Amino acid sequence: MLKSDKDITLLLVRIMTGVVFLSEGIQKFIFPDVLGIGRFEKIGVRFPEFTANLVGVTEITCAICIIIGLFSKYATIPLLLIIIFAFEITKYDIFTQHGFWKFMHESRTDWSMFVGIIIIMTIGSGKFSFEYILTNYLKKRTKKFV
Repeated sequence: MLKSDKDITLLLVRIMTGVVFLSEGIQKFIFPDVLGIGRFEKIGVRFPEFTANLVGVTEITCAICIIIGLFSKYATIPLLLIIIFAFEITKYDIFTQHGFWKFMHESRTDWSMFVGIIIIMTIGSGKFSFEYILTNYLKKRTKKFV
């Protein structure tokens, strides 16, 4: 029987989810005309300069938290909102104009990221995280003073 370690599995989910969001956030600044402000203007987002920069910084910050495993559950909340709005703003038209299968093809990364976020949101960071190290350190420190 094959056995799996849920903490290693969770680490892999955190890395996958975090790296994709980190990459997307960085690209909003590296390629602003295509993936940042210009894209937000093109799809009709209000205040595109502010919104693109806010989304980029949020993706970068939350992705780093998820990758290192620090405040991961909290970091998933803004990313969940971003992915829901991304579905609505960028994928809805694909569904209505081109149908289900084109929508599924174009949104495959979004679905993977959505599931990764939900997993991290419900389970947390796991053993291989700064949260775990910090929690154990604080437990040991408080035992010395009790």
